[in-house]
Formats: sequence, structure tokens, C-alpha cells
Amino acid sequence: MPTAILSVYDKTGIVEFAKSLVDLGWTLLASGGTAKLLRDSGLAVTEVADYTKSPEILGGRVKTLHPAIHGGLLARPTDVDHKQLLDLGWDYIDLVAVNLYPFEQTVARPDVTYADAIENIDVGGVTLIRAAAKNHERVTLICDPSDYHAILKELRGGGISSKTRAKLAIKGFASTAHYDAAIHDYLKKQAGS
Repeated sequence: MPTAILSVYDKTGIVEFAKSLVDLGWTLLASGGTAKLLRDSGLAVTEVADYTKSPEILGGRVKTLHPAIHGGLLARPTDVDHKQLLDLGWDYIDLVAVNLYPFEQTVARPDVTYADAIENIDVGGVTLIRAAAKNHERVTLICDPSDYHAILKELRGGGISSKTRAKLAIKGFASTAHYDAAIHDYLKKQAGS
């Protein structure tokens, strides 16, 4: 059974997307708020903390940063990698739906504090994007809710093509580059340089 991890700040369309994945035979993992929303919508979902056997810590700053998650994303489709995951009690993660804390919208507010800006720097989400994009030959990355429909169409048609996974990986790296540039610009301005 393929596995998807869902960890989204912008929850637009995520319930419908998750329901469709379940209907197609997928297992769902999700982080805190996303897991709660899916569970409240009647979906069977394993919370990341239960999967990793490691609680969210530091007020939610650390949720998905765990070898069970990133091993499942970065493992190559080889017997050696798969056996190592299974020996640890984990498995492949085949799809990631993730989007990031709204850093740019936060710093655009006239009343934003430096502390608020820093708290809205996403670390785990960026790491999920990079891991999935790096291993796009096996893993599908969705970092834009507008892509849910097209991905479901491909899944229903027999599977996601390598061309689509590559395009989504490029989109993922573009999104993290833009995100990092926005953080850089804000911090540089705050430092007066």
C-alpha cells in the first residue's frame, strides 16, 4: 500500500485530496493540525508523532524532522535501502503534500514583530520539499494545492509519470529558493545591510 505524508499550512483542498488518496488505497501520515483536520473529517490517518514514536517538541517546531520520515522519503528503490527501512520498522513514503508557513504574508503586516517573523520561518516543510524533490524518481512532491486534481487524475490513470514527478520537483526547488530569498531579504533589511 503506498503511503502519503500530508503536512500543510494552507489546507485548501487537502481533505478532498486525502479522501481520494484513501479511495485509491493509500495510507495517510500527517502532522499535527493536518492530522486533526483529516481525523475530524472521518479519515483514518496516522499522526507523524505516532509513526516516529517521537512527540512533537518545542511548541511544534519539531514534527517531521525525524529519520523515519526522511529515511522513507530519501530511500532509493533498492532491496538494500528498503530492507534497512523495514528493519527499523519504517517503510517508503511515496508522496508528500506540503506547503509552508506564510513567511512573506507575515512580514508584510505593518505590525509584525521580529519574533513573529522568525517563528514563521518553516524548517520542516522546506526539508520535506527538498527530500521529496531530491528523490523525485520515486517520490511525488506536491507543494501547491492547485496540483492535487492533476495528480489524482494521473493516479487514477495508472500512476504518476516520471515526467510529472520531475516537473513537480523543479517546482519544489523553485518554491524553496523563493522562500529562502524572501527570508534573506527580510533579515538583511532588519540587519540594516
